[in-house]
Amino acid sequence: MSLRPSVLFVLLGVLPIASTEAAAQTVTERGFADAALYVFPQDAPNDPVNVVGDALVREEVFVKPAAWIQFAAGLDVRANTHDQVEDEWRIDFTDRGVKRPRLSIRRASATLTRGPLTVDIGKQFIRWGKTDIVTPTDRFAPRDFLNVVDSEFLGVTGVRVAVQAASNTFDVAWVPFFTPSRVPLLNQRWTAVPEAAADIPLVDDTAQLPERSQVGVRWSHVATAFEYALSFFDGLNNLPNIDAAVQTVPPAVLVTRIYPRIRTYGADVAVPTRWFTLKGEAAYFTSSSPRTDEYVLYVAQIERQSGEWVIVGGYAGEAVTARRATLTFAPDRGMTRSIVGRASYTIDPIRSVAFETAVRQTGDGFYAKAEYSQARGQHWRATVMSVVIGGQPDDFLGQYSHNSHVEATLRYSF
Repeated sequence: MSLRPSVLFVLLGVLPIASTEAAAQTVTERGFADAALYVFPQDAPNDPVNVVGDALVREEVFVKPAAWIQFAAGLDVRANTHDQVEDEWRIDFTDRGVKRPRLSIRRASATLTRGPLTVDIGKQFIRWGKTDIVTPTDRFAPRDFLNVVDSEFLGVTGVRVAVQAASNTFDVAWVPFFTPSRVPLLNQRWTAVPEAAADIPLVDDTAQLPERSQVGVRWSHVATAFEYALSFFDGLNNLPNIDAAVQTVPPAVLVTRIYPRIRTYGADVAVPTRWFTLKGEAAYFTSSSPRTDEYVLYVAQIERQSGEWVIVGGYAGEAVTARRATLTFAPDRGMTRSIVGRASYTIDPIRSVAFETAVRQTGDGFYAKAEYSQARGQHWRATVMSVVIGGQPDDFLGQYSHNSHVEATLRYSF
């Protein structure tokens, strides 16, 4: 644990040194302050709170003292009315807490470039794959799932090396510290419980966080008429298996999150045509854990841009080759066996609309989002989003049928 703060202090310490000693440097910054209001018309069996307020201030600074190096640092400050943010004032670097940290380092990294070589060191965002909504090969991208259908990516601490040779790119990532996805809080509506069990407390019996490194390799090739990539990942699933044990005195269910070791073998392809772009992505998940499923996730989609419209539609599927797990929290698998779609339209320079949906092929679950956004001046933007969720209680999406809501956000950018 002591290495993480030392990495942070080195990176943040280098920034002012570079700022004062480099003659040809470039310093840029960006940030915003968000105030959001969530309104849930229905009570959930375990959560009668219908209105939630949330605030986020984010600041990011980039320092480029020379053409071959750039430093980046980002800071988040949060507040929430529904106990989703820690009470403690501390600087968090690991993103391992059950709740969102009040003060956290979003990123702290250095990027070195030399000819075809690029090296990123520190806390960063590593994204793989080509498809939308469900991205099977994106294994270094944990998320914050306190709101399951409105998640945000979390940074990981490690080293990423990319080498470009003609039309080929070789990408290697090594992450020595495991960052899990943040799962819904047990006493709130995004942990769906049957109405008959709503009075039984769920107790977080901590998580079994592994202390091992993760490594991945991706090779991509750009051909004349298409591009494709192959990838391999050896590490940990950032989404947990769930172990539940009954406690009799006092009555409760003890919930333990277990993050199993996995390996994935993936591929993705994009084929542009005159009318649209065809995209496909698949990954095979295997595990040495006797309580972890083995399966294939795959996505086939069509993407088209026409004027101010960007439209994406396709199918996300799953094929289980070995069913071993009793209970999991797996939104990536929960969105499969579904028709998925996303569309956005830019009305004019200050206004836009967007839509997103996933509908189970059986019709047992669905969600749909509609968003309208409008800017005023250079700094202000207001966004209104409506989310409708429905279906059967035994379906991953349908279990959140009480969670349809409206979100209004006011952002000031600086």
